Amino acid sequence: MNLWAILKIAIRALTRNKMRSALTMLGIIIGVGAVIAMVSIGQGAQSMIQTQISSMGSNMLFVQPGNVRNNGVSQGLGAASTLTEEDVLAMEREVPTVLAASPSMRASAQLVFGNQNWSVQIQGTNEKFPKIRNWQTVNGSFFTDADVRSAARVIVLGRTVADKLFGSSADPVGETIRVRNLPFRVIGVLEAKGSTLGQDQDDTAVIPYTTVQKKLQARGGTSIGQAMISAVSPEATGLVQQQVGELLRQRHRIAEGEPDDFTVRNLADVAAAGVQLTTIMTLLLGSIAGISLIVGGIGIMNIMLVSVTERTREIGIRMAVGARPSYIRLQFLTESVVLSLAGGALGMVGGGIAAAIIAWYLSWPSLVSGLAVTIAFCFSTAIGVFFGYYPAHKAAALDPIEALRYE
Repeated sequence: MNLWAILKIAIRALTRNKMRSALTMLGIIIGVGAVIAMVSIGQGAQSMIQTQISSMGSNMLFVQPGNVRNNGVSQGLGAASTLTEEDVLAMEREVPTVLAASPSMRASAQLVFGNQNWSVQIQGTNEKFPKIRNWQTVNGSFFTDADVRSAARVIVLGRTVADKLFGSSADPVGETIRVRNLPFRVIGVLEAKGSTLGQDQDDTAVIPYTTVQKKLQARGGTSIGQAMISAVSPEATGLVQQQVGELLRQRHRIAEGEPDDFTVRNLADVAAAGVQLTTIMTLLLGSIAGISLIVGGIGIMNIMLVSVTERTREIGIRMAVGARPSYIRLQFLTESVVLSLAGGALGMVGGGIAAAIIAWYLSWPSLVSGLAVTIAFCFSTAIGVFFGYYPAHKAAALDPIEALRYE
């Protein structure tokens, strides 16, 4: 007996009880579909986190001043005034793996144009902001080094701020707005970036950091709130973090064994933490969904045992005319595998559809992975073999005489 004949007999036996076979496959269909849907949602979340973090800038790192304590009360990171413009210039000049660096300062302000106003967090940077953040202007242009050195009152608006003050169809370039009652000329509008980790990146405005120091801050001085750094490549961010730390310790004359008075944060670490979290979530969801595959396998074993009992006389006749026990075993094992493979194929289609529906309904990305599909399909096949072997072995072990007497 060849495999093709065995397959035809298996399909004929399964189609003899269509409803029972369909209900048996349902467990495998649900199991495979659930695994693919859950893994797709988890991998989509990984992709979304990586995309959002990469949209924040090109291979970015942040350097913040350290902590300061007043009367025993910690003010938190960034409260000290240990980071200066000269430190930022030294990073770009002396660390070869740094592509660009910029001081970064923030100030809250009410922006007013005509009868419209909008409260926003203003970012003070230098002319390298577009390169570091990979964020270009769509209207107008960005400010120059001359604007930074002269503390010019020029401003570049995020898309959200421009829409709130001027409307979505207007071009604000060349208009004058008031920032804390000081006139600022709008010279550009940044391209829309959307939300990152729940925060609207376009709800911002950018001006020279020197303007923040001299016109929007009461204390003035040369200290800065933080520094933004772009590494020459994603692989170099770890080296930049190390080299910038060594440079600042040297510049700040920090003795060996003393703690840093600054903090260097690597966005690659944030991305890695996010990916690790979503990987754990994906494995957890996939494992929970995989339990239904085990339940489906138990259903296959149950039905195959019933089938052996119902077809005992048939087995006896086949043995009497010369069928070997190995043929009988292979016959029932093939029926079990056909059930699981058919259920697995339908489950893959159903899982892909379910992932797309969940992504559409919840506005959550999904990514159907070929690896996940392959693993789910192979696992469903293994389920068929594992749970079908005992009924097949039981059928092959029947005594032909007793089987022929079975009513």
